[in-house]
Amino acid sequence: MEIIYCLVPAYYWDGYKEKADYYPRDYEQEGFIHATKGDDLLIKVANRVYPEFEEELLLLVIDEAKIKSEVKYEEAKDGKLYPHIYGPLNTDAIVSIKRMVKLDGSWQIGSAIR
Repeated sequence: MEIIYCLVPAYYWDGYKEKADYYPRDYEQEGFIHATKGDDLLIKVANRVYPEFEEELLLLVIDEAKIKSEVKYEEAKDGKLYPHIYGPLNTDAIVSIKRMVKLDGSWQIGSAIR
């Protein structure tokens, strides 16, 4: 199983947890869903994108093979390849949901809630 990750504020995820498809807040502007792969890169992204975020942040753990939309690996400004999901994320591809926790000002992967 190839795992990729998506970060989402808990209050936003609440509107999707019972739906078949997920779209992030910036989908209309971006045209794809940002994702990442690997724990180390995930932590870097979480700290870059959500440095001052104080609310509950969730990690969607996704089986890439189960995603129905096209997934493209594209180079970002930092020179690294990131998985981008071009279309909705079917929620049955989500194999787990974990809490992100801040320890000493840095995001870390926490316990599973699903």
